[in-house]
Formats: sequence, structure tokens, C-alpha cells
Amino acid sequence: MRTGMIGLGAMGSGMARNLARAGFLTAVWNRTASKAQALASELGVSVVASPAELAAQVELVIVCVSADDDVLAVVEALSAGIRPGSIVVDTSTVSVETARTAAQRLAERGVAFLDAPVSGGVEGARSGTLVMMVGGDTEVLERARPVLSVLTRQIVHFGVVGAGQGVKAVNQLMAAGINQAVTESLALAEALQLPMDKVVEIIAGGAAGNWFLAHRGLTMTQGHYAPGFKIALHYKDLLICEALARRVGVSSPVLQASLQDYQRLIAQGCGEEDISALYRLKRQFLPSC
Repeated sequence: MRTGMIGLGAMGSGMARNLARAGFLTAVWNRTASKAQALASELGVSVVASPAELAAQVELVIVCVSADDDVLAVVEALSAGIRPGSIVVDTSTVSVETARTAAQRLAERGVAFLDAPVSGGVEGARSGTLVMMVGGDTEVLERARPVLSVLTRQIVHFGVVGAGQGVKAVNQLMAAGINQAVTESLALAEALQLPMDKVVEIIAGGAAGNWFLAHRGLTMTQGHYAPGFKIALHYKDLLICEALARRVGVSSPVLQASLQDYQRLIAQGCGEEDISALYRLKRQFLPSC
């Protein structure tokens, strides 16, 4: 299935490379044209001048952009060239309402839409081991599955359009809670003057072990916060969670604490750092022994 990739940031570029290796990738487009040109040259695929031009060349379009407005702008731009019977798969993290609006606008042109946010970060995008949460028509998913499978280790269908984004909101809230727990706990270990490498090793192998601790524990305690998942993006996602929680009447102290902490870090100029930079704040709250 001829596939086009829109959005070539840290996540999208990893996806594009996996699509190219599997022989699916036909064309790429990115708002920053130089990035698209460089990647297209590396992968031996076409670089196009607009989303509409990309849509005219492919059967499946995969979108990976940062915000709700970006998704709707891409959908609008695609509409000028996309052919009936095509599929658009949005892997961005946006609101349920945005996913449904995108689906409706494309349906008017005879185009199918799947909201398919992913989890696994930059590492998962590079290695093709993302987890994908899908909302949309089952038959459409099955048509797209051979392509999506080269990006993922697991694809789960959750229901109608918007359901994938609902699950992603749950995921992002849980990730915030894990970040709070890991950074606060390691700040306590540092205050107790424990050997941090051994603390991370033993806890990561026990009942409290988790991916975030195993992959970010040592780097955060060493003051390295190279982005796997940027604070500014998680903050944006948590605002989506806040709106959903308010709509269904759910209270979340973890959500509110994370929003406040991220606001503080963004104000300090740390928004482009990895979310493990929350450790900066947690160490300040505990006195050294």
C-alpha cells in the first residue's frame, strides 16, 4: 500500500524510516521543508510541496504532528488532493473532539479516518515497537494493519473514532503519575545519600520496577534530560486530560500536581527537556541529610 508520512519530528522521522525499510513509504511532507528534503534523500522517496500533492500519490496517509490545530490544518490541506477510498491515520495526541471533526471532514470526501495515538516514545518510533490505540472502523483498520504493523509491537482497536484518543489520555495521566512517583522517590534516595546506580538497579528489578525508572532513572540522577518525551508536549497532553476529566466529573490530584509542576519547569525554560527533568523540582523539596 503506497503510504505518505506527514510530520517528521522525532517521532515521525522514526516512523518514516521504518515505513521505508518495509517498502511502504512513497512520499513525505513536513512544515520545515529542509527536514523533509534531507529525509527523503536519505530514504530514496519523494518529497512533495504540499499535503495535497502527497495525498494524490498515495493510498494511506500517516500524520504525526503536535497539536489539535495542526491536525485540522493538515486534514484541510489534504482535502484538496486526496482521493475517495484513501485512509488517513492520525498518530498525534489530540482531543476526542478533534479526532471526530477530522473524521467528519474526511468522510465528506469519501476518505476513511483512524485516530491512532501511540505510546513508546522516540525509542519506540525508531525501533518500530510502538503501542497503538485505535478508534475507527474495524474494516478500515484491517486494511491499514499491514502498514501500521511495521511501526508497532501491538495494535488494539477500542471502538469508534475518538476512542483511541480517550485511551491515550488515560495513558498520559498514568505516565504523569509514574513520573511523580519515580522522581520523588529518587529525590528521597539522594537525600539519604544512597548510591543512586544501585538504587535504580534494585528497584527496577522488583515489584516497583517500571519502564520509566529503568530507562530514565540513571540519566535523571546524573542531571541529563535529553528529550524522549518533552515536558511541553506532556503538558499539552495533560490539558487534554484535564478537559476530559472535567467533562466526566473525575477528580485527579496527580493531574493537577503535574500541571502545576510542568508550568513551573516551563517557566524556568525547561519545556524542551525530557519529562524526567521533574527531578529538578523534587530534589529541591527534600533537605539533604
